[in-house]
Amino acid sequence: MDITKEMTIGEILVNKPEVAPILMEAGMHCLGCPSAQGESLEEAAMVHGMNIDDLMSRIAALG
Repeated sequence: MDITKEMTIGEILVNKPEVAPILMEAGMHCLGCPSAQGESLEEAAMVHGMNIDDLMSRIAALG
């Protein structure tokens, strides 16, 4: 499954749990928080001051 920046953190973790370490390394330490379940990857990146394109590149490198 391809990960998109519009997907919620919850959707990503259910469909591709191997992304969790990348998100944790990027500073998203509350992957199980209620807000993470409804927040898109792009929204989470913005809140944490991350560049979404860099984050997407790291996720895409997983294959």
